[in-house]
Amino acid sequence: MVIAADEPKVKPKARTQGDLGYRDTPLLPGQTWKVHDVDRPHPPVVTPGSFSAPERAAQPSSDAVSLFDGRDLSRWTWGRRTRSAGAVPRGWRIQNGVLEVTGPGESLATKENFGDIQLHVEWSAPVNNDRVGQWRSNSGIILMGRYEVQVLDSYDSATYPDGMAAALYGQWPPMVNALRPPGQWNVYDIIFEAPKFESGKMIKPAYATVLVNGVVAHHHREFIGQMAHRIYKPYEPHGPEAPLVIQNHDVPVRFRGIWVRRLAGDDKAPQ
Repeated sequence: MVIAADEPKVKPKARTQGDLGYRDTPLLPGQTWKVHDVDRPHPPVVTPGSFSAPERAAQPSSDAVSLFDGRDLSRWTWGRRTRSAGAVPRGWRIQNGVLEVTGPGESLATKENFGDIQLHVEWSAPVNNDRVGQWRSNSGIILMGRYEVQVLDSYDSATYPDGMAAALYGQWPPMVNALRPPGQWNVYDIIFEAPKFESGKMIKPAYATVLVNGVVAHHHREFIGQMAHRIYKPYEPHGPEAPLVIQNHDVPVRFRGIWVRRLAGDDKAPQ
């Protein structure tokens, strides 16, 4: 990491971890900003509306696939071994209907593949968290295992804008920061359009519309490539569907109420 002399002084931990950003990364295609640009403006903070039922997860619609209902990980896999019923990977636990990252371990991937979807995820950061920047409840909702919507406690913690909560990681900050404080539940509602390829060439990029606690953070925003740290990673051809991934980034964060709906146009969408 390169720190210029005129950068603001921050805690030593934040400086060494690159939490405020970088100046030695490549320029993002079609933008005036570099990947994780330390000088990129932060979005304004807004206070979201009240949560109608904060004590419990929102219920999915009748045509949704419930990916985590508070009981088990039967719709998920990790690593390469066959999993027994009730198994939970290293670095995770299920407690009181909540799925929690407790420490270093494997990321989760759905057994089922998905393309164009509506996705609902609820997550919460712990209170009394002394970590900074990219180590405050870092996780990610990685669509098709390639295109990430960032999960991070950015309520009152600075980091590079394209790596804050609800960012299309490494590409686009959210339009606003609409997070709730640690200990409260945040709600992501994501409408994702998968990219399309023909004869090894992309004919349509991926798009995402993201609402955070009912507030629009991205409106039909184009993914300019795949998820990557400190670099720009262009598209690579892949199939029309792939697993959804929830990242284990070694630090505590909780999840509940994860469900998905296939969208019209997907060949597996309900008729």
